Amino acid sequence: MYSLYFHIPFCTHRCAYCDFNTYANQEDSIPAYVDALTREIDFVGHRVDNAQVHTIFFGGGTPSLLSPPQFASIFKSIRAAFTLMDDAEVTIEANPGTVTYEALRQLRKIGVNRISYGVQSANMEELHMLERAHNFFDVIEAVSSARKAGFDNLNLDLIYGLPEQSMDIWQTTVKRILDLHPEHISAYALTLEHGTPFGRWSSKGLLPLPDPDLAAEMYEWLSETLESNGYKNYEISNWSEPNRECKHNLQYWRGLPYLAFGAGAHGYANGYRYSNVLRIKTYIERLPNSLAQNSTYRFPLSPAVVNQHRQTIEDDMSEFMMTSLRLTVEGVSTQDFQTRFGRSIQAVFGKEIDELMRLGLIERYESTSTHGGADNSDGIRITPHGRLLGNQVFMKFV
Repeated sequence: MYSLYFHIPFCTHRCAYCDFNTYANQEDSIPAYVDALTREIDFVGHRVDNAQVHTIFFGGGTPSLLSPPQFASIFKSIRAAFTLMDDAEVTIEANPGTVTYEALRQLRKIGVNRISYGVQSANMEELHMLERAHNFFDVIEAVSSARKAGFDNLNLDLIYGLPEQSMDIWQTTVKRILDLHPEHISAYALTLEHGTPFGRWSSKGLLPLPDPDLAAEMYEWLSETLESNGYKNYEISNWSEPNRECKHNLQYWRGLPYLAFGAGAHGYANGYRYSNVLRIKTYIERLPNSLAQNSTYRFPLSPAVVNQHRQTIEDDMSEFMMTSLRLTVEGVSTQDFQTRFGRSIQAVFGKEIDELMRLGLIERYESTSTHGGADNSDGIRITPHGRLLGNQVFMKFV
């Protein structure tokens, strides 16, 4: 089954730390952009037979800037082009302060059943530094409105390792998040990306560098605290209540196919990794009203695609190891690897595995197949120590 990712690149303000493909003050282009999305859905979906979809994710940007009728138009196209499963997980990212109860009620009626709120912090000074427009009262209101509208699956995003962030402030944020009882929590260490204002300020000494040792302590405290409150650390940066893992992101981490729609969206299906054109205006121009099916485009590619790579088995094996090892409980099943690639994991990556085990960064264990249930084979997963040094683990498989 497929997953669908939709990139909504519109923002009212571009935050100083953000390096995503987002644009501020282009909301006038939203109607034309939605029309282009529906044409891309039609183009891709009608070139594959009986494509079943079990997860949808609207990321950004700020997807909640689209109106419920615009989402309804997108869903109409999805249902016309694909077979949307009755129990599909449908997630929308939203910023607290950009949603209302009435809009959430309409989104729930349309078919959205999961919301991921970009909270980042409960501290007003940190939110100001991050150039976020909301405060924590907005977060409380957004969660309350979502519950009232019928949503029983919420994720709250957090950032730690901020410049001059203390452990006390971080702990207060986490405790206030726990008071809201979300089903899912994501937490990522701040990265100072090249080309962002944060990156430039840091390089000039205008922004204090985050303390990596303190950030590691924050991560360890977070993991212990969330697990003691009933959340499972199923992926390096993600915790969930039982059976509330993000199914869409599991599709990525398990190396399974997902289709990409929208400006700058990335996809992986039918042996291709590909990405769409970045600019909103160019994306709209590449998907005109007169767009017709064209046999020169092989599924899943569309006229919006500007980069494509035909995967080799070596590519797929390396990427499978890098993404699956992010799954802290599930890890990599040796049987799944053998079934997928027709080769044993030890024959392909024995040297790398042995070295990482000597360093205490990965471990062997009795695995569970990604298809569910014990598969009577061993598996490999990252250790708690390895989670703090994840890039050193993943680099071994590049």
